[in-house]
Amino acid sequence: MSQTILIIDDEKAIRRTLTDILSFEGFTIDEAADGAEGIKKIKENNYDCILCDIKMPKMDGMEVLTAAREEKPDIPFIMISGHGNIETAVEAVKKGAFDFISKPPDLNRLLITIRNAMDKKSLVAETKQLRKRISRGAEMIGDSEGMQKIKDTIAKVAPTDARVLVTGENGVGKEMVARRIHELSARANGPLVEVNCAAIPSELIESELFGHEKGSFTSAIKQRIGKFEQASGGTLFLDEIGDMSLDAQAKVLRALQEGKITRVGGDKEIKVDVRVIAATNKDLMQEVEDKKFRLDLYHRLGVILIHVPSLNDRKDDIPALIKHFLQDISEEYKQSEKDIEDAAVEALQKYNWTGNIRELRNVVERLIILSDKKITKKDIDTYILLK
Repeated sequence: MSQTILIIDDEKAIRRTLTDILSFEGFTIDEAADGAEGIKKIKENNYDCILCDIKMPKMDGMEVLTAAREEKPDIPFIMISGHGNIETAVEAVKKGAFDFISKPPDLNRLLITIRNAMDKKSLVAETKQLRKRISRGAEMIGDSEGMQKIKDTIAKVAPTDARVLVTGENGVGKEMVARRIHELSARANGPLVEVNCAAIPSELIESELFGHEKGSFTSAIKQRIGKFEQASGGTLFLDEIGDMSLDAQAKVLRALQEGKITRVGGDKEIKVDVRVIAATNKDLMQEVEDKKFRLDLYHRLGVILIHVPSLNDRKDDIPALIKHFLQDISEEYKQSEKDIEDAAVEALQKYNWTGNIRELRNVVERLIILSDKKITKKDIDTYILLK
């Protein structure tokens, strides 16, 4: 699909020249003879990029830029002027222009700038979509008593910097709790860095968390920044904390106590400003009794305790979860959302959800793929092994 550029310039010869050149490069071109006409077209159409002169009658380019940014802030503007100077260029960029090019424009530079502007627009759109999906992924779906209690606790604890320990079976949504706390905190604009402690070999966990200096061990061919440093100013989510080695636990405890870390092989103390949220599917007090987990670390991590119930303990939430997954997965597959019979929903409420919410999402995805236009009770019997 051809990308569309709007050229706003009061000089017809300039418009024609730019139109000929850019059309030859494969762009679709629209033109406006002054700023007022340009704003009208911006309101009525979607453009991938706008080339705008600065000195124009009725409405100059800076006014067009300001008005357009309010109307459609994501469209990249490239300002073009024969009366330009450094001050004008700086002002244009401050007001949101992607770049400033003097007349007559160098055509190679103009084409490169247009491509870069469009690439940035695409990247911004992808980032917004990704953030939207991540935000949806952190939605706390359900109004059962257990979920309402969790939502109330999150609302109270999120604005603070208190450490939180989230417990519950595999697949119940412990990560979503951590994401929601981060989203509602004062650190929301900072990073959320996740570490699955169970997935990292014990001999590498310290390097993963605290980083290492070049040459600190055989495979340390360059310096590595650890997760604590990466999360500084934001939130560090330590998933499956119960699987962390005792040596690593001791260093995590020190980092929490002092707000400082030392890279493996280094001697310099590095200050880190991190909020830690931990999660586990284990009974940590039992792990303490078995001498597999430090009691002092447990108390450091568990300022606030949040237990996420299993899906079998909140089956009233299943209809809302099914609806959410139908919408989310259909959007992901770029297809229209499927309906589901009430009898099918009731059948799924009777299912023994040993895999919790993760299993429910997989089941809904399977039904979307294998069923016809409407998911029926027969589909449940055919594609789902009821327990």
